[in-house]
Amino acid sequence: MRQKQRRPYQAIALYTAILSQLVGAILIGIFGGRWIDQKTGTEPLFLIIGLFLGLAAGIYTMLRSVRHFSGD
Repeated sequence: MRQKQRRPYQAIALYTAILSQLVGAILIGIFGGRWIDQKTGTEPLFLIIGLFLGLAAGIYTMLRSVRHFSGD
């Protein structure tokens, strides 16, 4: 019975981890790219590169979290 009661909390923890990792990685990529753009004077280039790198890193960490929570 205890295992059934625990499942909703595990799902909430998984969704929270996915959201925070995905949003955090994207924001770090965006702000890092903006900072590099301001230093080098190449306005949208590193912002776009940082966005894509942050998205890729967020998806990678999201998949690792799902594997960890699913038991694989």
